[in-house]
Amino acid sequence: MPVLPGAEPYRHEGGEVGVLLCHGFTGSPQSMRPWAEFLAARGLTVSLPLLPGHGTRWQDMSLTTWHDWYAEVDRALHELTERCARVFVMGLSMGGALTLRLAARHGDAVSGIVLVNPGNKVHGLAAKALPVIRHLVPSVPGITKDIAKPDVDEVGYTRVPLHAAHSLRRFFQVVDTELPQVTSPVLLLHSREDHVVPPADSARVLGRISSTDVEEIVLEQSYHVATLDHDAERIFEESWAFVTRLAPDLVGEKGIASGG
Repeated sequence: MPVLPGAEPYRHEGGEVGVLLCHGFTGSPQSMRPWAEFLAARGLTVSLPLLPGHGTRWQDMSLTTWHDWYAEVDRALHELTERCARVFVMGLSMGGALTLRLAARHGDAVSGIVLVNPGNKVHGLAAKALPVIRHLVPSVPGITKDIAKPDVDEVGYTRVPLHAAHSLRRFFQVVDTELPQVTSPVLLLHSREDHVVPPADSARVLGRISSTDVEEIVLEQSYHVATLDHDAERIFEESWAFVTRLAPDLVGEKGIASGG
């Protein structure tokens, strides 16, 4: 099945600092591509994989589970740790949950994480009924394109496959139990108005992780897909400042720290 235009994975070979970017549920690398290119332009090695079942058609996603999505980012992290001296992981929505699990399981191999509107729970009255409903109804209307900025589109599915949604719910439960194992430095940015993931999810993440180096930033002008919204540049700049603070010896050479 061909990949949707714009949903292709992205890779850039840069310096000794690597960044793994994780996109969200039913989304694609397109939602993270400007962020990836921003970091690549500053000399970082960047990996932005396409999660299995994503970026083609929603029926393909019905054949995958969270184990497949996590395995892909775990593989990408391994590649970066083999290539780079320091590695950071950054994620949007479900990509934030993937990021948290990587940090929980890989410890010091993850130098820091950046979370944008991280998901922690499948909300709504139908969530608990997913184990049954998924066998009766294959999909429901999609959750992409929650963007305040006009004329900006998101490449993702217009339908949510319920088998995958059920797996997502299970994944969030797994990650929630592992949050106390997260000790990496954390930068968490969340939108004040988000129609997909409520601020309560970010609050729970912050309340359960064991990290001591934590910064929280509220995004006032964006909805859920903040990486394509009014606050996108701020997210990019704050993540770059986060990396330069934690790895100054590696990004401060050859003029890279100035953004050249």
